[in-house]
Amino acid sequence: MSSDFEGYEQDFAVLTAEITSKIARVPRLPPDEKKQMVANVEKQLEEAKELLEQMDLEVREIPPQSRGMYSNRMRSYKQEMGKLETDFKRSRIAYSDEVRNELLGDDGNSSENQRAHLLDNTERLERSSRRLEAGYQIAVETEQIGQEMLENLSHDREKIQRARERLRETDANLGKSSRILTGMLRRGCSVKKQFHLSLAPKA
Repeated sequence: MSSDFEGYEQDFAVLTAEITSKIARVPRLPPDEKKQMVANVEKQLEEAKELLEQMDLEVREIPPQSRGMYSNRMRSYKQEMGKLETDFKRSRIAYSDEVRNELLGDDGNSSENQRAHLLDNTERLERSSRRLEAGYQIAVETEQIGQEMLENLSHDREKIQRARERLRETDANLGKSSRILTGMLRRGCSVKKQFHLSLAPKA
């Protein structure tokens, strides 16, 4: 299984390196080449997402005691994927503004303002998404803690029940022992009385 995961890792590393290089080249390309490059990057981003899904499935098959290291690596790869998508969005916004300016003959001033506004909105959406993910993670962890507490309470209840059963058994044994001792004492008193009567002088 680990060999499959490492194979996906290598493919992901190569693919993300290519995507990073292409995203950096987009603003400097002529319009026709830019359009083709944007389409190519979109396709490679989808391929990278599919690789992440395959890697995630492989991690789920790993025994829990050995899963921690791979889970940390997956978080790192997902963060890298998120950064690539953000960089690509910014590159596409710049590309779209440039194409529109060429068609309309715009001087670019209003374009810069709109682009800044779009980037600001994009960053806000990304921050909101991260907060939602963090909230979901907290909810999952809270649920796990609650489940563990319920399991511990169940175990404690079983221990208390077993202790009560042992106490009842002890009480029953003590009662039985008390009855035996009482009977022995009574028989002893009866024997002692008969002994004294046998020693008494006869009239």
